[in-house]
Amino acid sequence: MQDKKNRKYSKDFGKKEKVLNYACQTYHLSRPNKVGAVMALIRECQPKTIEEWEKWYFAKAFTESKNPIKITLQILAELGARLHEKITEVVIPEWQAAFSELSLQDCKDYIKNLTINRTYDGFIREKSVVNDGLAKHFSDVRFVESDNDLDHAGDIDYLGLVGGKAFGIQIKPITAKANFGNYSVSERMKNNFLDFEKKYQGKVFIVFSLDGEIGNTEVIKDIEAEIKRLKQ
Repeated sequence: MQDKKNRKYSKDFGKKEKVLNYACQTYHLSRPNKVGAVMALIRECQPKTIEEWEKWYFAKAFTESKNPIKITLQILAELGARLHEKITEVVIPEWQAAFSELSLQDCKDYIKNLTINRTYDGFIREKSVVNDGLAKHFSDVRFVESDNDLDHAGDIDYLGLVGGKAFGIQIKPITAKANFGNYSVSERMKNNFLDFEKKYQGKVFIVFSLDGEIGNTEVIKDIEAEIKRLKQ
């Protein structure tokens, strides 16, 4: 008999899981502005049973948006219907076209490009944003690259050292398909940022790179205020 503590309540979607995950993430259907801050809610609830959690969620959950909407079972069903529409009308046709055109050379080129070209582009982008941007704005702060463990576990690229404290920097590229104004931090990232703040006492800031320069210049004022706070 399975231990109650180790029992899993999540449904297994088998081979369909990958396409469901892909479409859900691509079209942002599980973001806080759609389903609320679920991890914050469940931690606030501290449920002993899944029934307790479900009741709490539908009683407390609101979309994180300019005009918050109370989340209901109907809203979740509507999101599911939208997911199905995106998969059947957009994702499947796009994938079918990609599958029919995909070659062995594409796969070889992709792996090399991912490993060499994109890694180098990202490295240069980070250096430019920090050395030519942040370091010039905040000359009294020492910026250091995060170690591998922190980078992977905490989504942190650089630390800004302020005395014995630090704030974090995550650098994201602005691509033709993604505008930073529409970017939404995942629940996992929010939790990792909170863990960082507990350890280093400083907040984490997302800096968007636009051709190696800071794209969201308003973040400068936010970082400036955080530095003042850390110095107190």
